[in-house]
Amino acid sequence: MDIEIFPMRVLGSDTTEKILNDLESLDDVKRTVIQGPRFPNEETLPPQYRERKVIHVNGNDITLKVKTGRIFVELTMESTIDEIEKICEKYIPFGFEINQNKANYIRKQRTVSDNIKYGDAELPDELIGMTDQYSKFDDNVSILRKDDLD
Repeated sequence: MDIEIFPMRVLGSDTTEKILNDLESLDDVKRTVIQGPRFPNEETLPPQYRERKVIHVNGNDITLKVKTGRIFVELTMESTIDEIEKICEKYIPFGFEINQNKANYIRKQRTVSDNIKYGDAELPDELIGMTDQYSKFDDNVSILRKDDLD
């Protein structure tokens, strides 16, 4: 099952880092995806307005490339939603919604874009539906494996 966490405001980098760490620490969370507007070209901005930074999630460094407007979480048990709600209440004091009214927010089957980018090559489950045929994969997706952390 997938859920969508929809904050009433776009989240900052620090808040995103804290939420992702707490979400990824839950055993039932299989995959987490953030979505939002891309950061502007930072080379043209004064240093005090630069938001793109490296965050640390589960001991991995990830360059945050979007402002977090939505967080999609794949999980197996509905009871985990209560734990996720507590995490959101802790870090999102200005309000949020947790939506679960769509069957899937995160793709589970190969998409046309996957086929264009990778052809018939074997694709790991965590990469399905995560591709954009016009971009370089390493520029847009960071994969954290829980089993590598032990």
